[in-house]
Amino acid sequence: MGLFDVTQAALEKALEGSALRQRALANNLANANTAGFKRSDVSFQSTLEGALADGSPERVESTQFSVTTDTSSSARADGNNVDVDTEMAGLSENSVTYQALVTVAKARLHMIEIAIGAR
Repeated sequence: MGLFDVTQAALEKALEGSALRQRALANNLANANTAGFKRSDVSFQSTLEGALADGSPERVESTQFSVTTDTSSSARADGNNVDVDTEMAGLSENSVTYQALVTVAKARLHMIEIAIGAR
């Protein structure tokens, strides 16, 4: 077993996915009043879950996340489908997720420091 296992790789990828989702949600809010704008989101959790199915760090490390655009609905007559309340809730949820991931990653690295005797 290597120093950095599949769990560490998954944490790093989850942080990457959460950051990408944050940018997509912030972009939605920035364009809330742009006619014809369609909201986008990143479903990094399901993508990462699929990569974790085989337990290979290499598979997890090579996982790529994609931004998907919701073209199926329009909330307003101008074609824009951004709901500010929904986006704010998504930003808040994603922020909590990101902070939890950072806390776990930091704790894991601290355990490694203790194990190798670093101070």
